[in-house]
Amino acid sequence: MSNREKEKYLILSATFGEGHKQVANAISEAVDYMLADAEPITIDVMEWIHPYLYPISHFLYKRGINRLPQLYSFLYKKTRVRNSFSVKLNSLFLLGMQSMLKIIQEIKPKVVVSTYPFAAGIISKLKERGLIDIPAVTIITDYTDHSYWIYPYTDQYVVGSTQVRDRFISLGVEEYKIKTTGIPVRKKFREVHSKRLLLEKYMIDSNQFTILIMGGGDGFFGKGLSTFRALESISTPIQIFIVCGKNKKLKKQLEWELKDSKHDVRILGYCENIHELMAIADLMISKPGGVTASEALAMNLPLLIYHSLPGQEEDNAKYLFHSGFAFLANSEKDLIGQIKNLVRDPGPLTLMKQRMKIHQTKTSSSDALRVIVMAANRGQRQKIG
Repeated sequence: MSNREKEKYLILSATFGEGHKQVANAISEAVDYMLADAEPITIDVMEWIHPYLYPISHFLYKRGINRLPQLYSFLYKKTRVRNSFSVKLNSLFLLGMQSMLKIIQEIKPKVVVSTYPFAAGIISKLKERGLIDIPAVTIITDYTDHSYWIYPYTDQYVVGSTQVRDRFISLGVEEYKIKTTGIPVRKKFREVHSKRLLLEKYMIDSNQFTILIMGGGDGFFGKGLSTFRALESISTPIQIFIVCGKNKKLKKQLEWELKDSKHDVRILGYCENIHELMAIADLMISKPGGVTASEALAMNLPLLIYHSLPGQEEDNAKYLFHSGFAFLANSEKDLIGQIKNLVRDPGPLTLMKQRMKIHQTKTSSSDALRVIVMAANRGQRQKIG
């Protein structure tokens, strides 16, 4: 087929949380390498539908969740199960239906995939009103449930765990509509990497304990720099990668604070090679974002979770901890204490890796795409029939 004849797979996402975007990228990548006759088209719903409001709403979201976490927690719990309040609040996020309809009419996709809950809601509303008749697939990007993911005209749900599947069923979603594939991750997190070559590339001592710290890009890694300073209390010299993302202020502060550290500290900004750092790390310390955790699982990298944000991150932390895929630190003192213990005795890390290896899936993206293709083909047959 020529490019003009390729079937369009429309993937709707948003950068309100990096995970939605990364799952969209994973599905887009899977379409590219698995379907020769298909073309993925990824759109940031909020940026497209509300171009003037998007910058300020994005800023307020990040500022609000960081500075007013209890308000976010209240709203999250208040709307977790469908009720009159959740329906009223949700209606504000479902504005922009005409803009979405215009996008769909222009692209004419074979299927619409949503990795963002309010995108799924808009598509369901368009189908409910008879304005479109296209298969709708929703991919849940965390290890938890919420009413804003569930809509009556969604044809298929892709979830990360059997616990989420069971919860969706208890909330009234038909079992046949739910497929458990794991949360899709990009190809580079599923590949086998030569640790020896990577150790040489980054000039890492294989005899020293190596930690990868993530979660500071938006200033969410604790309050201030005390946690990073506390790493100096670890007497055994270790190697530490700290990824600051796009937070240039944090990077500059840490470079100054840790310039005389006894440890081999590498302070990085935004990284495209996180998969390589995961491959050489013995332990990752991070917030429990659903996608970040899934990438670590795919890489067989033990997690130490610290500073979970209210809402879905708390739920992710509970799932990962109770599944035996992560340690949980409840305070700075607890965090440093656990690191010291693991540096002294890495036995628990070996056990966790063994557990991860049994339960991990390196086919989450391809499995999710197969679900999407089946939903798309089903919809096509129904139209013909």
